[in-house]
Amino acid sequence: MYRLSEKGERIQRMFDSIAPRYDLLNRLLSFGIDRRWRRFAVSLLQVPAGGRVLDVATGTGDVALEIAHQSPADVSIVGVDISREMMELGRRKVELSPFAGRISFESAPCEALPFADGSFNGVTIAFGIRNVVDRGQGLREMHRVLQPGGRAVILEFSTPRSRLFRALYHFYFLKVLPRIGGIFSKQSAYQYLPDSVLEFPSREAFLSMMHDAGFRNLRHFDLTGGISTVYTGDA
Repeated sequence: MYRLSEKGERIQRMFDSIAPRYDLLNRLLSFGIDRRWRRFAVSLLQVPAGGRVLDVATGTGDVALEIAHQSPADVSIVGVDISREMMELGRRKVELSPFAGRISFESAPCEALPFADGSFNGVTIAFGIRNVVDRGQGLREMHRVLQPGGRAVILEFSTPRSRLFRALYHFYFLKVLPRIGGIFSKQSAYQYLPDSVLEFPSREAFLSMMHDAGFRNLRHFDLTGGISTVYTGDA
């Protein structure tokens, strides 16, 4: 059984603590743009009829629900996360959706996915790879559980390339966002968010990590001026 590191346990506790307001603050702090980002990311999957998709760091299930919405009715989705509180909210959302029979949840970290090699046609992770303590191992696990030809789609915050836009973005991200987050939820968690984004590797460095993990046909797409980036790679 995989044991979380001390940092991993802190991240787990943090997400458990902010779970009740997580969806509300996502919409508020991103002005609702996060939904469009997820739709685009999921559209890049190539899942055949009867296929299976794994959503890592599934949280409250937004990406899992979007996969179900965009895929054939016989495609099944499994969401995994280390935060049980987040997944419990996800289960409730799924139960109230038209996709209740297609989405299941399991507690697991990205670094030790409890599935056999080649179990899935697609793997996704949205705004979660920066929270994986051992990113290299997490990427290798995502590659391992993909069938040959399967695709990984990774959506993550990034730093805008434009100097002016980057300055405005950093002001909002570093000064405004933690204060708003503190009003509705736990301020330390929303201070962690910009800190974790700023320390995330550059686009080129992250693509290199994906290559080292075994992915090929690597691509990336900057969204909304580079606030977020979608990375894709095939097994």
